Amino acid sequence: MNNNAVLLMHCADNKDVIQLVTQFISKHNGEIIELDQYTDRENNHLFMRVKWNLEQFALQKEGIRDAFEQVVSGQTQLHWKVYFCDKPKRVALFVTKLSHCIYDILQRYQSKEWDIEIPLIISNHEKLRYIAEQFDIPYHVFSITKENKLEQEAKELALLKEANVDFVVLARYMQVLTDDFIAHYPSRIINIHHSSLPAFPGAKPYHSAYKRGVKIIGATSHYVTADLDAGPIIAQDVCRITHTDSVSDLIRKGRDLEKTVLSTAIWQKLQHNILTYKNKTIVFR
Repeated sequence: MNNNAVLLMHCADNKDVIQLVTQFISKHNGEIIELDQYTDRENNHLFMRVKWNLEQFALQKEGIRDAFEQVVSGQTQLHWKVYFCDKPKRVALFVTKLSHCIYDILQRYQSKEWDIEIPLIISNHEKLRYIAEQFDIPYHVFSITKENKLEQEAKELALLKEANVDFVVLARYMQVLTDDFIAHYPSRIINIHHSSLPAFPGAKPYHSAYKRGVKIIGATSHYVTADLDAGPIIAQDVCRITHTDSVSDLIRKGRDLEKTVLSTAIWQKLQHNILTYKNKTIVFR
């Protein structure tokens, strides 16, 4: 981790805002490391990401947000957040029975490719407990039914709060979260699924895709919203399929895509590269 801050912001297109931001950082002796901006000409809207070093910054971290608020207080349409990069993010994993995504995440965690903390894993099934034990991570099982869903989610939310979790990753968690649960973590729950929806729903989408002779399969990672599988998309990828590929080939290739696309989305989240606007994301590179 490093002693940097990241500002993510969006507003109606206004060149004065860019000047306000850069002057604010410069005035307090900050060194801008990265600056990226994008203007949506169709909607006349500005999106911006600025990363700067705090080593010589004149303001203490605790006062940066208040000081910035004073500078931009006249910009009523400005939406912004400041993030600090000096502490690992605390990430909770939700799983069910499939292990490919959780193994990929835990390998990156164990190898320190990602500087994160994983305080707990939550599941609705016992099957993957052995993986949590391999990595010495607490594993909590909450069996979910229609009758106990709200009660069980309340217990899960209490655990997440106690563990001070920054965001949640659904690593092939096969349960639909309630609107109340999602409201506790807006733009902080990342999901992954194959891109065969809605054409090939059900438990065996790759079998259905194989029967149709599809020539391409993919995976999508997105923020979870109240609209099932319709949240802002963070990352996607595809691979080609030919007549020589079997159902097993489709499943293998599909799971490879799911791993890499989910990991890409998590990485972008860790870098504070994602700005959500309406039901879309701006992902700065």
